[in-house]
Amino acid sequence: MMKKAFLSDAIATLIIMMFLYAGFSKYFDFGQFKRAMYSQPFPQWFSTVLIGILPPVEIVIAVLLFKDSTRLIGLKATLLTMSLFTLYIAAILVHVFPKVPCSCGGIIRMLTWPRHLVFNIFFLAITIIGLNIRPDRQPETTKRI
Repeated sequence: MMKKAFLSDAIATLIIMMFLYAGFSKYFDFGQFKRAMYSQPFPQWFSTVLIGILPPVEIVIAVLLFKDSTRLIGLKATLLTMSLFTLYIAAILVHVFPKVPCSCGGIIRMLTWPRHLVFNIFFLAITIIGLNIRPDRQPETTKRI
């Protein structure tokens, strides 16, 4: 049980660091983030919405992962957002969209698209592990007929 708790905390910590870094780096270079978002293959109104919601959503997810009582919600939110980001990157790699700039912040922006995909798959994988090894999970009981 202690190993599960440690692994759960380690996974949450990695995801927290990733989301806090991603969210705050967008704010620290907000002009670059906005330019990259408006260069995405989305309608301008959708880019405007994403500019307003992406950084705070990333930060809120990180905050949810801090507490055991909200970690499940945070892990599910991580699974959803990272799945969407990963599908978008996969679409870019199979040329569904024309040239697309990375709207990530900081050093993550310097990753190639294939490396970005690996980065996202790593975080998806540890999120799935985190969902499955939560220390507060009760073993499934057998149903009695």
